[in-house]
Amino acid sequence: MVQTSQRTANSAAAAERTQLPNHGPQTKASKARGDDVVDDPRSSVLFNDDLLNRLEYLNLVARKIFAGHEAAKRRTKKLGPGIEFADHRDYVPGDDYRYIDWNAAGRSSRLLLRLFEEQQDLCLYILLDVSRSMGLPPPTGSTVPKLHCGIQLTAALAYIALSDLDRVGIAAVSDGINAFFPPARGKNHIFKVLDFLSELTCSGVTQLGQATKSFVHQTRRRGPTVLISDYYDISGYRQALRLLKHHGFDPCAIQLYDANDANPPTLGDATLSDAETGATIDLTISKATHTALELEHQRFCGNLADFCLDKHIPLFLANTQLPFDEVVLALLRCGGILR
Repeated sequence: MVQTSQRTANSAAAAERTQLPNHGPQTKASKARGDDVVDDPRSSVLFNDDLLNRLEYLNLVARKIFAGHEAAKRRTKKLGPGIEFADHRDYVPGDDYRYIDWNAAGRSSRLLLRLFEEQQDLCLYILLDVSRSMGLPPPTGSTVPKLHCGIQLTAALAYIALSDLDRVGIAAVSDGINAFFPPARGKNHIFKVLDFLSELTCSGVTQLGQATKSFVHQTRRRGPTVLISDYYDISGYRQALRLLKHHGFDPCAIQLYDANDANPPTLGDATLSDAETGATIDLTISKATHTALELEHQRFCGNLADFCLDKHIPLFLANTQLPFDEVVLALLRCGGILR
């Protein structure tokens, strides 16, 4: 399976490294080398002194890019009270007669009711993968774990949406909903968002389908939903995106990736350990194995891109080796999330 092979690639890249605190002891080999475990998400790497300045700059850029869109008055697909005509339907007893289109009725000899697009503030949902594999120490040449990048992206998207008077809800997911920040509106909630994000830790295995199933069944109000993950889900990511699409959540996929994911730092004999299940495998990493991992990684990413294209789901690749504000700027220029 693609997912299984890719998880193996990640394990090779972090061979014999330690997992997050409270998720298993360090191995003797890692202690001997002096490898460090992942820093707590509340470290200065995430929320340093200039974070709010950087977020405000990103918000100003977003306003410039999306100039012309009225704050908190985004068009939705829901029909209801409004001023923008959408469609007709047949009149049935009990409908408000004020919405009858008499001109159309005169031409068709039928009573037709005018329907309008309802204008309302959006509720943006952000689903952040916090499974154990997201907290693995970064491969050689990388700067921060994917979890850190995901938290910073979530903070930036939330700040921009809250500044634009939209509602924002955040769910930390793995094999279910680990933590939930209920939808809130207003820029003053950004500190509550940062507090919520700073408390997140990695736990559970990656089962995006199960997590989104819980989310759609517990969330009554629909809205654009951003799923931030590396998508290395052995059970498959397709179910998750299908569920969001089917239930009207207008999904957008952000794939966190590191160019070193399929680039094992060493050759030779190694014991690979799955960060989530604890399963191990002894493997001799040769140049041929290295090439096979790279090809499998490319195939995995290509399959995800093809699936999103087929389902008309926006997909954005977020390189964790880049500063998060550069990633957000590229994301804003691509559009498809906050418009």
